[in-house]
Amino acid sequence: MFNKKLWKNFDFGLFITVLFICAFSVVVISSASHAVETGSYKNVIVQLIAVLVGMIFLFFIILFDYNQIARLSKIIYVLNILILISVLFIGKVSNGAQSWIHIGPIDVQPSEFSKIALILTLANLFNEMGEIKSFKDLVGPLIHVGIPFIIVMLQPDLGTALVFLAIFIGMLFISGVRPKIFAGLIAMGLAMLPVAYKILKPYQRNRLLSFINPNLDPMGSGYHVIQSKIAIGSGMFWGKGLYNGSQTQLYYLPEAWTDFIFSVVGEELGFIGATALIILYAYMLYRCWKIAVMAKDKYGCLIAVGIMSMFTFHIFENIGMTVGIMPITGIPLPFMSYGGSSMVANMIALGLLLNVGMRRQKINF
Repeated sequence: MFNKKLWKNFDFGLFITVLFICAFSVVVISSASHAVETGSYKNVIVQLIAVLVGMIFLFFIILFDYNQIARLSKIIYVLNILILISVLFIGKVSNGAQSWIHIGPIDVQPSEFSKIALILTLANLFNEMGEIKSFKDLVGPLIHVGIPFIIVMLQPDLGTALVFLAIFIGMLFISGVRPKIFAGLIAMGLAMLPVAYKILKPYQRNRLLSFINPNLDPMGSGYHVIQSKIAIGSGMFWGKGLYNGSQTQLYYLPEAWTDFIFSVVGEELGFIGATALIILYAYMLYRCWKIAVMAKDKYGCLIAVGIMSMFTFHIFENIGMTVGIMPITGIPLPFMSYGGSSMVANMIALGLLLNVGMRRQKINF
């Protein structure tokens, strides 16, 4: 149970940084969703509620030693798979992917929470395995990740599937795998890219081609990238001012309060605002790494690295796609993009990080 003495190890720097990002999110969403113009603050209210619900989960999670979760690893993994499979049958289709489930008056995206389940269960698997000395030792972890990966691809949700891979690579790297094995696995993955391209849906292929040259389909798959780059570029150094971005306020920028919220920041708050947000993220990731390094055991370190890998990929991919250096995958920007499932899942991840940090003890392994 929770010990009051653990508060001295509570990472207030990480916690306050995330609160700043959440506050940033609410303000930018109010502009991106035209709340002042329309008088409707629904998206702002929903985001605030998601933050509060996420905080409840966060403070509940830090009450218990994270090592107790390891005993539930098999149950968590099976439930995760069953829920992901259920989405294929009862899920709601949105933006080309069957990823949502109706629960009363709200829609929940299980794949956001499946990332946390994967981190927890994969951390336990790597912790029990010890050093990975051969490709044979990778069979178990690859199957462990491969099953939810395939199910998510069937939805199809390429973004979440790529996050699974990022989590796996980050945790594998820190798990004790031999460098030759790690390099060989990466090489095999790169060699399979042509095959992976063939199994993508047509609209997913178009997104990749538009990433290379958006002008191939400027009014279709390339439209998002073109409008996003115009928005960010027009913001210049100081930005056009909150609620004054032409691309945002005149509805040229699609998905402004979700996937392309960074474009709104770039247009309305300029280079200064975008840089400030990136600095907040950089410090957040630095605190994640510090928690991983200071973890009292390998299991805690693996959890922290898994969450850091997830956040890092989300941030790099989301910001990258808005400026045209990464393909569009529909991955939200952590703690910024509008979305209840994403916000609550990220708060749960933050709670796990704080949990590991509060029970830290420097170790070498």
